[in-house]
Amino acid sequence: MTKEELKCRIIIGDSMKSKDKVKKRGLSLKNIIIFFAFVTILLCLVACYNYYLTENEVLAKETDADVESTDVKISNAATINLDELINANTSGGASEEYVTEEVDLEYITKYNENPELPTGVIQVVQEGRDGKQEVTTKKTYENGQVVSEEQVSSKVTKASVDKIVEVGSGSRKSTYQVKVGDVVYTTSDRTEVRVEPSEEAQKVATLEKGTELTVLGISGDWYQVSGTARGYIKSENTTYINQNEVYEEESSQEHAASGGSVTALSFDMALNKPSGLSLEQFKKVLTDSKDTNKVMQNNAEYFYYIEQQYNINGVFVAAVAIHESNWGTSRISKDKHNLFGYGAYDSNPYSGAYEFTDYSESIDLIARVFVKYYLNPKGTSIYGEEQASGKYYNGPTLSGVNTRYATDKNWANAVYKQMQYLYNKL
Repeated sequence: MTKEELKCRIIIGDSMKSKDKVKKRGLSLKNIIIFFAFVTILLCLVACYNYYLTENEVLAKETDADVESTDVKISNAATINLDELINANTSGGASEEYVTEEVDLEYITKYNENPELPTGVIQVVQEGRDGKQEVTTKKTYENGQVVSEEQVSSKVTKASVDKIVEVGSGSRKSTYQVKVGDVVYTTSDRTEVRVEPSEEAQKVATLEKGTELTVLGISGDWYQVSGTARGYIKSENTTYINQNEVYEEESSQEHAASGGSVTALSFDMALNKPSGLSLEQFKKVLTDSKDTNKVMQNNAEYFYYIEQQYNINGVFVAAVAIHESNWGTSRISKDKHNLFGYGAYDSNPYSGAYEFTDYSESIDLIARVFVKYYLNPKGTSIYGEEQASGKYYNGPTLSGVNTRYATDKNWANAVYKQMQYLYNKL
C-alpha cells in the first residue's frame, strides 16, 4: 500500500467517525427537546389548575363582601361566623338557618288634616301600594321547631307608594248620613267598582278622583252606585254633597254615645273586629297621667281610624303600644316615633327598629301588619285589594298573636292587662 492510499484511507475513516459522532449527538438533542416539552406542558397544567382554583376563591369572597356592604340593614346583627354556625347546627338539637325570600314592603300611610271636613271624617285620597324587598332571615330551631326569627338584612327591589288619608279637623261635627239617592264623589285616585260588595268580587272599572255617582243602595261599608260605572264601591273612597246637610255642635258625651255598641272584653276575644269605641271614647281612655309626654293622648284618633279602615280592635293596638313603649317613654319611641319597637330584634333592638316621621305612621303600619300576617287566615279579604298572608296566623286572639309575634311568653297577659286598664275607664 502506497503512502497516498494509506493517507486516503485515514481521511475516509476519520470522516466516517465524525459522521457517527454527529449522528449520536443529534439523537441526544432530540431526547432533550422532548423532555423539555413534556416539562413545559406539565407546568402549564399546574398553572391552569392554580389559576382557576384561585379565581373561584376570589369570586366567593367578593360575593360575601357584596352582601354585607350593599344590603340595606334592618338589624345591625353581628356578621355571620361560619364556625359558630357549624357548631350551633351540630350541638344540643338546636340549629340555625339563613333564608332569603322576596316579601312585601309595606307602604306608609300619611294622614293630612283637612279643616274643611268635620271632625272624625276620613277620606282616602290615594291608595297605598306595597313594594317588594328581599329579606334575609335567621331562623333558630330547637328539636325541629322554629323558636325565633330575626331579619339580618333586606334590599328593596320595588318601592312602595304611600297611602294618603285626609282626616277632618273642623270644629263642627256632622250628623248627616248618606242616604239612597244622594250624590257622592270619589276621593281616591283609583276607586275600584265591583259587581258585589266584596274585595274578592270581579272589578268592573277603576274611577278617577272626583267622579260623580248616585247612591242606589247601602250595604255596610259599601255603596251601590250608578253613573260612569254601575256596581259597588267602598264608602271610605267617597265624599257626599248635600245642600240640606245639618251640622251641630255636640258635647263629648253626646258624640261618645253615637259610637255604637262596644265589644265586650275577654282574654280570648277576636281581635280582627273593631272595638266599637267612638273617636271621643278613644280620646277619653288614652288621656292618662301615666302618659307624661302625652304621646297616646295626642295620637288617640289614629287608633280610631285604623278600626274604620282595617277591621282590627284599636284598643288592642293601643295596649300593645303602651306595653312596648311604656306609655311613649322608651328611647325607640321618642327617637324614632316607633311605639311598637317594630323591626327591633334581640341582637340589636335600637339599631334594628324602624324609624317613622310621626306616630301615626307606626300606628297605621302595625295595624296592617297584624291584620295581614297574624289575625287572619291566608286568603282572607282584608283592606284595599289585599288578601291576608296568614304567615304567622295561630288564631285571632292574644295567645295566637303571642305565638309568633313576641319571644316573651307572658306578652299576651301583659297586653291584656293594659286592655283591661283602658276598658275600665269607659
